Amino acid sequence: MKPVDPKTHGQAADKDARRPATGAAHSTAAEPVRAFVLVPILERPVSAASAKAPEPQHDRSPGAARLPESQLDEAVGLAAAIDLDVVGQGIVRVHSPRPSTLIGKGKVEEVAAIVRAEEVALVVVDFALTPAQQRNLERAWHVKVLDRTGLILEIFGERARTKEGRLQVELAHLTWQKSRLVRSWTHLERQRGGFGFLGGPGETQIEADRRVIQDRIRRIEKELESVRRTRSLHRDTRRRVPYPVVAIVGYTNAGKSTLFNRLTKARVLAEDLLFATLDPTLRALKLPAGGTVILSDTVGFISDIPTDLVAAFRATLEEVTEADLILHVRDVSHADTDAQADDVEQVLSSLDIDMDDRSRLLEVWNKIDLLDAPERDRLSATASRLDTDQRPIPVSAIAGEGLDTLVAAIETRIRGEIAHCSVAIDAADGAAMNQLYERFDVVGRQDDADTGRIVFAVDVPLKRLEDFNRRFSGATRTQ
Repeated sequence: MKPVDPKTHGQAADKDARRPATGAAHSTAAEPVRAFVLVPILERPVSAASAKAPEPQHDRSPGAARLPESQLDEAVGLAAAIDLDVVGQGIVRVHSPRPSTLIGKGKVEEVAAIVRAEEVALVVVDFALTPAQQRNLERAWHVKVLDRTGLILEIFGERARTKEGRLQVELAHLTWQKSRLVRSWTHLERQRGGFGFLGGPGETQIEADRRVIQDRIRRIEKELESVRRTRSLHRDTRRRVPYPVVAIVGYTNAGKSTLFNRLTKARVLAEDLLFATLDPTLRALKLPAGGTVILSDTVGFISDIPTDLVAAFRATLEEVTEADLILHVRDVSHADTDAQADDVEQVLSSLDIDMDDRSRLLEVWNKIDLLDAPERDRLSATASRLDTDQRPIPVSAIAGEGLDTLVAAIETRIRGEIAHCSVAIDAADGAAMNQLYERFDVVGRQDDADTGRIVFAVDVPLKRLEDFNRRFSGATRTQ
């Protein structure tokens, strides 16, 4: 097995100066937890023809491979997102996963030595460990072990700001914890004395703990159902106004919030930080021709995202499923941009979004400012070869480059879903005119003094055209 690179652990310039005075593994409140990050890479047999890694291609093929070094960088970034002091990191290639510890005995012992030498208090294993694997590794290393799912849940727990966000994170965490009670308690073998109502020798502690968790899960689900109903009412209200919704999605740290802020002049938190945004934000965006859309900034996606987390955030992600247009923002400067795009599309598919409906999806290739000139030229050539409905928009959200082209593309897509209509209303019919302005996008009017009527030019989303025709029977489509 590949040993941990000595250059990648013990990276502090003066590690002794940062150790607690007591020599304890656990940090004080004023000092971050010292952590070691381990990324297991499951080896799969490859043919000689495919042994050499292909050059990165931004036109993508399904199932793009992820580079181990990028996985390590991401795992370290996740750890840093909750302010862990990463004093060591390494990659271990796993040929035959062990049911007991995932990695081999030699690697377990090697990491144990690093844990002792660096006085590590937490080992982050960037993998979905089973409860037994997590328990056995903790016993071998004598420190707390956090797997990828647990780490993501910790980040979400710190980032959630709204009541809805906190409820969603708690629901995901409880669902995950319920399956791992065997690891979390040392007293589970004990029996509690029962009163005989349920029969048997009494309720075991693990059953009691599981029941308490399940009761809390039911209460949270009930509260979130109320949130869903409220969101549904808000969406119904938005449907009564003429503004289409454009949702921004993408891999975490792809630059979604920076793009959102640039387009809407908002001040949403935008940092070089994984999962900087959890709670969705809505802002209006004026289009060049005078129309308006509602732009929605959403939570970032990530590879191997816990299923329970996707389910818990479904109320939030419904903003995406109901959007008229989805902007898929990609960090094209990232070595794993293709694999990241696949991960995002898998989540969108799990939300029952038709990935073949290209009229509803628009890729935005962000961070082109980080590319050198030859790579930018190659990227532009790749984009120009694609069909119009699949052609991405290269931008730099941080520098503002390409944003005018992006806004024009949004307007073209949105207007392609709009019927341009004309309707004449009596000048004295104030109720009809009020309804027209409230529910639809009036783009022009012309008074006819001879007939006493006013002719309105109206843009109507195609999905609301039937409603428009029902309310204004004399309306005609102008083009």
